[in-house]
Amino acid sequence: MEIASQMLIFASVVEKGSISAAARQMGQTPSAVSKQISVLEDQVRYRLLNRTRNGVLPTQEGQAFYEKCRDMAEKYHEAKALVFNLDGIPRGKLRIASSVAFGKSQLIPALPKFMEEYPEIEVSLDVTDRDVDLQSEGFDAAICFAEQYQRPDIMLRRIMKSHRVLCAAPDYIARNGMPHSFDDLEAHNCLRISGKNSRNSWRTTPNACDDRFVAQGSFEGNSTDVIYRATLAGLGIARLPRYMADQKFLSGELVHVMPEYAPPSTDIAVIFADRRNLAPKIRVFVDFLVRNFRQSPELKATGT
Repeated sequence: MEIASQMLIFASVVEKGSISAAARQMGQTPSAVSKQISVLEDQVRYRLLNRTRNGVLPTQEGQAFYEKCRDMAEKYHEAKALVFNLDGIPRGKLRIASSVAFGKSQLIPALPKFMEEYPEIEVSLDVTDRDVDLQSEGFDAAICFAEQYQRPDIMLRRIMKSHRVLCAAPDYIARNGMPHSFDDLEAHNCLRISGKNSRNSWRTTPNACDDRFVAQGSFEGNSTDVIYRATLAGLGIARLPRYMADQKFLSGELVHVMPEYAPPSTDIAVIFADRRNLAPKIRVFVDFLVRNFRQSPELKATGT
């Protein structure tokens, strides 16, 4: 195997932090990848990786060497994508990351329409509420809150505005009474997002900067989807996106608590790498999201 190929393998191993993970991505065995790394180390006459209990880390020399390999790998992938998409037809595997709540309640129901329009695209979806690194993790696009990403190397298009409401299950209200103010909420079980202090600090009025209510209660979950299901189960009062709650208001599974409460909306956006030759599969996916979700008057976004 030529050294250029070994350099691509080395870059993938460093980015994945694991020989096994890099081998899976490339469709090779871990032993074959490990052998190529050893051959590369022999050629450059330096140890490039330190093996640890949790994977691998580049040595000081390996880190400097990786930066050159990374530049080469980026140019290789850009050239490959350019050639593959010369005919302009959207095709290939599209790797997407999405916040859990939006992915489950909004994106997945919309995917059949997208995949019918573009039958040569294969979709791989990862729902997660953590911050993702598009390039190092190999995602083509990610759906998140717009305020999460303010980087010059990332392109962002707003999909829609997300309005939040307070809600609870009817049986919870029957047991505990209906609150009519934030003072009343002090006596209620308010459901929290674990590890997300800002998400548990609710503005009491749309323009309030310092006047906030901190949700406190006996239950917390690691995603909005978990809080949504806990609310349906009657565990307490939650602040949820309106796109999740509205149908449950209509069915009677949830009741609107303090309907006069109107906190500021947030923008949901799709992000993708700033590349000159954007692959057709990414371009049509971004356009589809904007077209599909901006149609709703309740959720309509403004600007790009």
